[in-house]
Amino acid sequence: MKRTTHLRIRKTHRYLGLITGIQFVMWTIGGIYFSFSDLDEIHGDHQRKPGGMVLESDVELASPTAVMAQLPGAAMITSLKLIDIMGTPHYQIAYNVPDEQASHMAGHDHGQAATHTQLAVAATGELRPALNEREAIMLARQSFVDSVAVAKVAYITQENMTGHHEYRGSALPAWAITMEHPSQTTVYVAAEQGVVTKFRNDKWRVFDFLWMLHTMDYQGRDNFGNMLLRVFSIAGIVTILSGFVLYYASSQTVRRITRPSRHLLKK
Repeated sequence: MKRTTHLRIRKTHRYLGLITGIQFVMWTIGGIYFSFSDLDEIHGDHQRKPGGMVLESDVELASPTAVMAQLPGAAMITSLKLIDIMGTPHYQIAYNVPDEQASHMAGHDHGQAATHTQLAVAATGELRPALNEREAIMLARQSFVDSVAVAKVAYITQENMTGHHEYRGSALPAWAITMEHPSQTTVYVAAEQGVVTKFRNDKWRVFDFLWMLHTMDYQGRDNFGNMLLRVFSIAGIVTILSGFVLYYASSQTVRRITRPSRHLLKK
């Protein structure tokens, strides 16, 4: 191989290694953290108090039909659950309605279905509003395994709100209740659904940060098809291949194998 070609390959490999090397280190650090982490602790399962709703066999509940009759006439029920809110049974009803006014305001197609959730007291069938701050705090503390005070409370109406980008892909609006705990755990309570949806602690935040570096999706975190990741993945393959070519070009063993023997040259 010509010396100029050899130097060109070496230079290409050097600059590719410089560009992709830092990202390779980030991928490796993330992989090590992921493999040594307990996902139950990452998800905060160890901080969630075990148990669920227990009903007496003779408990009297209102008919779900009577509750659903109070919903808008065009409502299409998608799910109906019996849940516990601070010791009181509630119906949680998810339904869709064609919301023409909302679709026009949002710029969507005519007749698009809007998803809603309605709570109702199961004993009486009376519809009730979404959880307020006091109720959300009580529910969060009830679900948390340790008896601790509340450090701060925030109300979230959209994803990626300042200070609460960690709450993604879950029901909104929601209450964010941060506990006075060494893990800095925030319990997220879906206001309209009446349930605790997420536990987010410092271990999860480290995991999320490294996951962001792993996917190179610095906003949504979970998009594996983003262009930056594709470019670095291709650059990584090229870096590895250029290293193989560089080894081939500079290896003394390869030169001895490929170089014609002296007795053949004499002939």
